[in-house]
Amino acid sequence: MMEKLTPNELAFIALANEYCHALERSLDYESREQFMGTMLKLLPRLYITMSDLDDDPYADAYIESALEEDVYDMMRGRVAQIMAEEDIYLEVFVEDMKYSDTPISASVSENLADLYQEFFNLIHSVQEALTETQHEMLCQCRLNFVNYWGQTLCNVLRALNAAFYGW
Repeated sequence: MMEKLTPNELAFIALANEYCHALERSLDYESREQFMGTMLKLLPRLYITMSDLDDDPYADAYIESALEEDVYDMMRGRVAQIMAEEDIYLEVFVEDMKYSDTPISASVSENLADLYQEFFNLIHSVQEALTETQHEMLCQCRLNFVNYWGQTLCNVLRALNAAFYGW
């Protein structure tokens, strides 16, 4: 039985919490550049910290879906408002792109809201859980990272980088 979480696990929870707060305060940023700068600092740290977590093939925990749809929509809408014309970008890392003759677009706001949902649900679930369960939830989050949100994070990071530096 685990007595405490590892420093990397604690760091990831703290970063996920920081990310959620950054999106919740998104309308408080003075400019789009300030918002993008914050995201460009947080997203790589989340990726690296999650990459450093150990796999546990025996972990079996469920991360409760706690985020309500209207809150998700509100976060997505706030980011879309901030990003304005920079919200939509061309996406090349989707399965449908292999079979498409036309460009496929994605949105920064939807990608950031998807990440918000993942992190919000994790934070909500680990708050009252025992340490062993917290560890297993982080393992589930890592599996979700490998299968889904890691690529989402990379895609939106690329789009934010292009918008921030004016490519």
